[in-house]
Amino acid sequence: MTVPNPARRTSPRSDLTTPPPDAAEPRVDPKAELDFSEIGDVLGNACFGCGPEVPHGLRITRTGHEGSTSYGEFTVIPEHQGAPGLAHGGILAAAMDEILGTSAWLLGGRYVTGRLETDFVRPVPVGSRVHLTARCTGVHGRKAYMEGEGRIGGPDGPVAVRAAAVFIEVPLEHFTEER
Repeated sequence: MTVPNPARRTSPRSDLTTPPPDAAEPRVDPKAELDFSEIGDVLGNACFGCGPEVPHGLRITRTGHEGSTSYGEFTVIPEHQGAPGLAHGGILAAAMDEILGTSAWLLGGRYVTGRLETDFVRPVPVGSRVHLTARCTGVHGRKAYMEGEGRIGGPDGPVAVRAAAVFIEVPLEHFTEER
């Protein structure tokens, strides 16, 4: 059996993260189109992905959106290292999860990651600025299908990581109940 090389795929999607044929086009909720600086106020500043006060967190800055496509960036710091001088793959997966979740936020519901698929295309050196893009590719029931990429050095730089995901809409109480 021949296994495809994921670095050669142009999309990270598998059958599990591809919207079904009857999926709806994503619609941005006008109430959700808030200033991205307000997301931290809603979710709290302790988020590993976007919390500005988390010492070794990603501290992703959301830089804007167009429709359900969101943009952000972060710098790989020494504490994000895996192999010597390179970002740990889990850090890159967490960054993709964060920006994909930002695009889900724009749909107006509250979503959690149900499945995340990540293709690591090239190594990311410590000190690199990673530019993130994510978009919704379809909505089916409570599921929002997302995909995105991270590029090194600029929005048009080389692709370092691609991701596809299914996010599941949950009630707000999911985030507020004591565990």
